[in-house]
Amino acid sequence: MMRAHSVFWILLGLLLWPEPGTASLPLFMNSVIQALGELEQKVPGAEANQSASAWILSAQSSGPRHPLHHLLLEAPSLKITELEPAPLNPELQDLVQKVAQYDVRDGREHGVVLAPDGSTVAVNPLLVGLTAGLQVRKVLTSTLSSESPATSPRPTDGFPDIAPTDVRASLPKGGAELLRTTDSFLTVTLAADLGLTFLHGSKNKRLPNLGTDGCWDQLSAPQNFMLLNPRTSMLTTAFLNGALDGALLGNYLSRVPEPRPLLSRLLSEYYGAGVAGDPEFRSNFRRQKAATLTSASILAREVMEALSLLQGVEPGLPQLKNVSQEQLAQVAIHAAREFMEDFLACPAIHPRCRWEAAAYRGLPTPLKLPLRFLYVHHTFVPAAPCTTFEHCAANMRSMQRFHQDTRGWDDIGFSFVVGSEGYVYEGRGWYWMGAHTRRHNSLGFGVAIVGDYTKTLPSEAVLRTVRDVLPRCAVRAGLLRRDYQVLGHRQLVHTTQCPGDALFRQLRTWPRFSETGN
Repeated sequence: MMRAHSVFWILLGLLLWPEPGTASLPLFMNSVIQALGELEQKVPGAEANQSASAWILSAQSSGPRHPLHHLLLEAPSLKITELEPAPLNPELQDLVQKVAQYDVRDGREHGVVLAPDGSTVAVNPLLVGLTAGLQVRKVLTSTLSSESPATSPRPTDGFPDIAPTDVRASLPKGGAELLRTTDSFLTVTLAADLGLTFLHGSKNKRLPNLGTDGCWDQLSAPQNFMLLNPRTSMLTTAFLNGALDGALLGNYLSRVPEPRPLLSRLLSEYYGAGVAGDPEFRSNFRRQKAATLTSASILAREVMEALSLLQGVEPGLPQLKNVSQEQLAQVAIHAAREFMEDFLACPAIHPRCRWEAAAYRGLPTPLKLPLRFLYVHHTFVPAAPCTTFEHCAANMRSMQRFHQDTRGWDDIGFSFVVGSEGYVYEGRGWYWMGAHTRRHNSLGFGVAIVGDYTKTLPSEAVLRTVRDVLPRCAVRAGLLRRDYQVLGHRQLVHTTQCPGDALFRQLRTWPRFSETGN
């Protein structure tokens, strides 16, 4: 609907009208959705059509402006006029001021909110992706009506084999051309930052730290988000989450038939039960969903396009000065491959602070990495799979209390616990010895699936995480040996039936399963 498009611009435009001294709302995604909902009630769609576009440019003038976003939003097809402000209440205006500009300073991440699925999301790349989705149909209509589809540049799977001079010849020349293909949403939300980060890393002889997560000061009323690794790149988990969400939802908006949903409704569904009732199209599964939107070769082309566009923006970026197209192509290929393999193909892991873990009792014993074994468990109690963040986090706290207070252990015993809502939960983690498989805790990681799998199996998504995704990423990171083996708990501790008869039968079909563990 037209109101959905206009509300976005007004939301960011409200940055110009902060109300000093107002109470601060918790930094929840639901508060951002509330702000959108209030604007949608106040703004007449027909009158606000396109006019509110001015607000994004005005809002960005109060802080650092992303050159590629500036180019996109000033494309010839995006004509803007002045619009009077449509005020929110002071609390929501204050919230908008906090979240619309993204930054990382002194180990603290700004412009992020806590979503209902427990993930932290950068709002700016999310909203930029939504904007691209709302605009792309106009650009497609205005620029392709007189062209053959073959003249519209499109990423190809052969990108790594294309000579850089050929790549240059096929690049789009401006914001409008950037939107000619619905494959370009990651170009808008992620590609430039990905390329610049890896370019900086190549110059400084170090790889970027992809996907650093962090901890909120309090989950009940979050205000401050501190990164677990203060010395990190801008490609944090929260930024990447926002970029993926923006790309996925932008792509959806560009394709869904009219009338398109209001943004408040779309975000409520995406950060809730699923867009249009699809439980797999929600934030819990953003990485899996995004993997269907791109590939390493397509993303490499988009990174190359973004960097080449930035080279032509005035004033130019210092890090791009005197960088050849050949160098940009190599950076793009490397950045895309690392992102796909190190982030997109790895499971989303909630850190201990996210499920409000109690402190470790005593001093943890470090593991001697890489380990050789992966030991599979079921929790048995809780017996039911957990299907929401709230449910899974409560299960984690319950198990930790049982292990610490009843069993007398220093901490929750498992290295990791896998829920059925799309997330892995950090227990002892990668570096500290657990208490999961007696007499074998120093030799392998103990991974438990929430539920009782004596008679039934976990979902295929959960099985895939434990069988393929988690160990593959551990091997890549040097945490698990390449010749690792998988065993069930009962094989090593004969007094237990863990991980349940049904799951153990399934385990025995896995390619890395070992009967003996030798």
